[in-house]
Amino acid sequence: MRTTIRTLEKYKREGRPITCLTAYDAGFARLLDAADIDVILVGDSLGMVVQGHDTTLPVTIEQMIYHLEAVARGARRALLMADLPFLGDRDSATAVEQGGALMRAGAQMVKVECRGSQSELVHRMVAAGIPVCAHLGLTPQAVHQYGGYRVQGRGVVAAEQMQAEARALEVAGAQCLLLESVPELLATRITHAAGVPVIGIGASPECDGQVLVLQDVIGLTPKPPRFAQDFMAGAGSLAAAIAAYADAVRSRRFPVSGVHTFD
Repeated sequence: MRTTIRTLEKYKREGRPITCLTAYDAGFARLLDAADIDVILVGDSLGMVVQGHDTTLPVTIEQMIYHLEAVARGARRALLMADLPFLGDRDSATAVEQGGALMRAGAQMVKVECRGSQSELVHRMVAAGIPVCAHLGLTPQAVHQYGGYRVQGRGVVAAEQMQAEARALEVAGAQCLLLESVPELLATRITHAAGVPVIGIGASPECDGQVLVLQDVIGLTPKPPRFAQDFMAGAGSLAAAIAAYADAVRSRRFPVSGVHTFD
């Protein structure tokens, strides 16, 4: 049975951790499905781990659609989420157009990196029939504005602002939140306050789910972020490594409290 946003909402209510991994082709999508991964994210991280760029910025909507269509051919169970690429959110009309293209290519949800207040853009996308996951915290498309991959939400003012943005995006219709490289206590507060599922990466073990880049999980990233874990070590196979990740998330053995950030 296909996982849907209602499934994720049910898991949040029940306290069952949600598992999420990236994939960029049909073969890995089949492996993730076989491991009962709940959400497959076709991320613009493909710009770095597949194409070899230093950032996600060069990835185009055409490339996102290409990889999404490949993943959709391999996945039959997981909910498919896809990234809106750089400048896809430059205005509401563009976001709706590109979000719609991702939905036609097989996505069930579109992830939008929300820098500052983008509630109206999210509202417009949702009104057009596009389920949205709002990505807060470290948003890689803004890496040059940050001066590198840095923790976001430190300090009282920044933390209060992120909490307010999370509430506003949920009110605007976002059906999921993703928190990246956010202090553990802040991520925990946002998760407990949110009425929608909250997925973390480099955030808090208390998030409703966890996501990692697949290449980090199977040991293919030369310098993985500190919050990642190589599940390939001792696994013996790709399938076993993916299954080990899923089990570690569901048993709340991953992530480990206190080790979630870039710096």
